[in-house]
Amino acid sequence: MKLITRNTDYALRAICYIAKSKKKVVSVNELVASLKMPRPFLRKILQRLNREGILRSLKGANGGFALHTTAEKIFLTDLIGIFQGALKLNECFFKRKICPNKSKCNLKKIISGIEADVFKKLKKVSIRSLLD
Repeated sequence: MKLITRNTDYALRAICYIAKSKKKVVSVNELVASLKMPRPFLRKILQRLNREGILRSLKGANGGFALHTTAEKIFLTDLIGIFQGALKLNECFFKRKICPNKSKCNLKKIISGIEADVFKKLKKVSIRSLLD
């Protein structure tokens, strides 16, 4: 189980770099060189962040990516939601089969409570808080 996947990690690092940059627009070349990420992989991530409204893409000779909103309004849980879906720390062993103990499972109740606590704490982590 990974709490943060590679996609989310790369997105987080790229957004933090853009937020820290003195430039308003950061080129893909600069991001690739500075963050040491594979260009095709990073481009897909940046394009997805653009579609989701986290970044905005600017075309042309001075093009690149910029934050669409402020760093205070972008949260780690936003990125987890975009690249990973709902936060799940554990899945039932029965997966898609109907578990006969689903409604009475004490372990599921405990893990669901832990998931809620983790999500609540991660919801407070903004890009700005990571830059300070």
